Amino acid sequence: MGDLENIDGYFNFVLPLVKKAGELFLESKNQTIEVENKTAHDLVTIYDKKIEETLIEKIRTQYPSHKFIGEESCDGSKDLPPLTHDPTWIIDPVDGTTNFTKKLPLCGISVGMTIDKEQVIGIVFIPYLNELYTAVKGQGAFLNGERIYSSKVEEPKESLFCYEIGVASRNDHLHKVIMTRLQFLIKEVLSIRCLGCPVLSLCYVASGKLDGYQCEGLYPWDVAAGSLILKEAGGFVIESSGKEFDIMKPNFLVTSTKALAEKYLEIERRADETWKE
Repeated sequence: MGDLENIDGYFNFVLPLVKKAGELFLESKNQTIEVENKTAHDLVTIYDKKIEETLIEKIRTQYPSHKFIGEESCDGSKDLPPLTHDPTWIIDPVDGTTNFTKKLPLCGISVGMTIDKEQVIGIVFIPYLNELYTAVKGQGAFLNGERIYSSKVEEPKESLFCYEIGVASRNDHLHKVIMTRLQFLIKEVLSIRCLGCPVLSLCYVASGKLDGYQCEGLYPWDVAAGSLILKEAGGFVIESSGKEFDIMKPNFLVTSTKALAEKYLEIERRADETWKE
């Protein structure tokens, strides 16, 4: 049986592993979480390492030929490993690590899979909220087994927009871009949020809780699962500049509809012109 024909088998094998990893995630609830600084703006805990190591070990034992791209296993690498045609698992063991260290429930585990460079499986588990978002390519998106859909909002004035402003502290350029865009967007949308957890923000657009979400400077493990769930729920994803979305270079805008994305991009184009002049 070919890899594409066995997607359901891969999904059914990995889903209970992610649920089990959620138990390890919840062990932190009554513990003091020790934190290391990978960079000035990027934290890591022992749970990041334990969860990723456990997932990779169990998947590799079952499928020794499969490849992996993981947040912790790629730590310290100057370049990400290339995405190949081989079955590849893309793992974020704790997304929203800062929230996690503060015991904020907006954090979770993300596991995505690609075959022939195409996204085929997405699993996002938010243990503190007991929310399990799943998708298999062509089969729709689900929250705890119930089908979910993105909203049909097309107008910015009717939209709840989430912008990941925390990354603005990474460098002066990002700070200028994001802060300027916010000044324009806040006048045009219903309201703005920032959750500090990209995988959950993607799933919230997929389930209609948000209408749009944008973030720059992410990595494949931040988006591999959530963007598939979003697309399977009927949502739209595009690169922040308006180009085609690239899972390996994920500066992106996701929305409930293509029409809403186009209107957001026009607002941001006007914002960018003010500092490019």
